[in-house]
Amino acid sequence: MIVNEWVEILWSVLNVRPKTLQNYKHQYVKYLKPVMGSVELNYVQPVDIQRCLLSLPPQTSRHCLMLVKTIYREAAHYGHASINPAIGLKTPAIQVSDKKFLTWDEVNSKSWGRYEEQIRFLALHGLRWSEAVVISESDIRDGFVYVSKSVYGPCKSKSSIRKVPYLGHFAPLPVSYKPMQKCANMHGVTVHSFRRTYAYLLKTQGIHVTTAQRLLGHSDPMMTLKVYTSVLDSEIDDASILLTSAISGVSDSRKL
Repeated sequence: MIVNEWVEILWSVLNVRPKTLQNYKHQYVKYLKPVMGSVELNYVQPVDIQRCLLSLPPQTSRHCLMLVKTIYREAAHYGHASINPAIGLKTPAIQVSDKKFLTWDEVNSKSWGRYEEQIRFLALHGLRWSEAVVISESDIRDGFVYVSKSVYGPCKSKSSIRKVPYLGHFAPLPVSYKPMQKCANMHGVTVHSFRRTYAYLLKTQGIHVTTAQRLLGHSDPMMTLKVYTSVLDSEIDDASILLTSAISGVSDSRKL
């Protein structure tokens, strides 16, 4: 059986979320199909896959390698392949950089064109795009926004089902992600950055990290901590003032 034939079968039996399956299909067609699609499963050469992986950006390369491993893991499970050409392959090192985000004051002071209300709503409630796009007025009641679904259907994890305090600025989001993404890009951020705006707002207001985890719908507290440990340059300056003041107070008391 050639890889293309097996992959078409795999899409119908693979137990993953719709969004994940959509990403798999996109990665396969764009990056992997030209390299291995017309080759028999047991005759795909590791060197060909490795050459493909090294030609891709680090994050994309890693995703493609994971997909190749998934294709062959399932092929072996169903008795269609006896080898896995992905074993031992390497991907370029992923360079981790700080993700840019805006504080609430920065969001509130900027012009967002036709999406003024929608972007402020995202920044003040921390919803994922897929959650926010299906929110309606009926989901806002008793001072809270109730999150129980996404554009892909009902929330599949308990942590995603939650309520967050309603702070205003609700307006229906456009069906397409792209117009708001384009708007966010003009200020050097992405739509997802506004979740970080909300997380940082929680941090600066002294909201405990475990409460923030529930408000953000994180299943892993480490995801929340990654944002809570974000530090702006202004905070370093504030720390300098506080420490200098503290030391000065100690010195003055000793003189007495």
